[in-house]
Amino acid sequence: MLFNSLSFLIFLPIVFILYWSINKQNIRLQNLLLLVASYYFYSCWDWRFLFLLLFSTGLDYFTGIKIKESNNETSRKFWFWLSIGVNLGFLGVFKYYNFFAASFAESLSYIGMQISPSTLNVILPVGISFYTFHGLSYVIDIYKKRIEPERNIVDYSLFVSFFPLLVAGPIERATHLLPQLKKSRNFEYSKAVSGLQQILWGLFKKVVIADSCAEYANLIFNNYTDYQGVTLLLGAFFFTVQIYGDFSGYSDIALGTARLLGIDLIRNFSFPYFSRDISEFWRRWHISLSTWFRDYLYIPLGGSKGSMWQKVRNTFIIFIVSGFWHGANWTFIIWGFLNALYIMPLILFGSNRTYLNTVAQGKYLPTIREFFSVSSTFFLTMIAWVFFRAETVSQGITIVLKGLTGLVSKSGYVEAWNLFNWKIGPILPLILLVFILIEWIGREKENVLTPFKVINNKVLIAVVYYLIISMIFYFGFHNAESKQQFIYFQF
Repeated sequence: MLFNSLSFLIFLPIVFILYWSINKQNIRLQNLLLLVASYYFYSCWDWRFLFLLLFSTGLDYFTGIKIKESNNETSRKFWFWLSIGVNLGFLGVFKYYNFFAASFAESLSYIGMQISPSTLNVILPVGISFYTFHGLSYVIDIYKKRIEPERNIVDYSLFVSFFPLLVAGPIERATHLLPQLKKSRNFEYSKAVSGLQQILWGLFKKVVIADSCAEYANLIFNNYTDYQGVTLLLGAFFFTVQIYGDFSGYSDIALGTARLLGIDLIRNFSFPYFSRDISEFWRRWHISLSTWFRDYLYIPLGGSKGSMWQKVRNTFIIFIVSGFWHGANWTFIIWGFLNALYIMPLILFGSNRTYLNTVAQGKYLPTIREFFSVSSTFFLTMIAWVFFRAETVSQGITIVLKGLTGLVSKSGYVEAWNLFNWKIGPILPLILLVFILIEWIGREKENVLTPFKVINNKVLIAVVYYLIISMIFYFGFHNAESKQQFIYFQF
């Protein structure tokens, strides 16, 4: 069930009405309703994988209690590593087995040994990386004695499988979400309006921005051998905008949907393309995953303490693991490696925490220095995204090299201009320009539609919302045949 589908448009109002029809004091019944709705939502993808979700949930619930009740450290470690091992084992089998088998066979071929490893013909369960990380953080926090295990199986199950975040995050923490599930929730009109605003903007980013850019990103990437330099960079630009609109759009819809139900989720994006360096970018992009790796991998490895070598080592580890988390392909590892390289100068010179505020905070325009810092960071990020999108490393290298060398070739500019005239036209660039302007105006807010509250003219506000909704429906129908799933569903 996609967020941008008719079925979700029917599903959400039904859940909303039933949920708030329950007496606010009956938290257990509200949570049970949300749990049933979440399992139905997940089973719409493939009901068979619901059993995997149930098993993973039951495993972490049980082992969390056993860790707490254990009388000695040996027993605590046994239950802890049982949970970690089984969870990572499932993730490894479904997501990485074929990759490791193929890579092992390829490495042997270099020394003259030819083998044909058996592979698994299985579909990757949607959301497995996300709900596995929910469970891992929960068990680790219990083992480290940061939290107490949850005894209510319904509440814990809902924490793992709450439908807005189940298939593509944000990756929640038990310390943040579970307490909200334990207390009564009152309907607040202002909160519901804010939730609807965020859902609306998320749909706009997905349907209008991401899916429109996807059409041209796919055209160029799928036929990269037919194009020259500047056109290939144009494809990289479209994918860079696509993945932001797609994933942050999903996160906006998830946060807005949860807010409709009186629940606040972790913010996952904070206008990352307005970052002044790569370090700031990673504080603003996929925040829930970045902080997860920081807290459960980077800091346990030593974090920024110790020698410079240890800082460098730890940084490369978390970025390469982050790349591998995204998928079983060398392209994702290269993507992570590139980001680690980008951030190295900041680590070496101790300037990785220079920009902790918002760019041009309290001002309408950035300074010339800020403009060039944001532009150069965006360009570096765009180059890294090429490998994230490429199907093979060689494809990624070809696109980057031909794209960069083509900057000095006149024919490449002519080809790109012809592509604009024949395929793209002026409408999409104009929409992207307006989109960037709105995001810039709202960059200090959590929800970009909030700035419209300063407009006192109700008719003008209504016109703004009418235009956004009309564009969502128009582009939704226009792109119906090439409808794109959310990119992060594959992770």
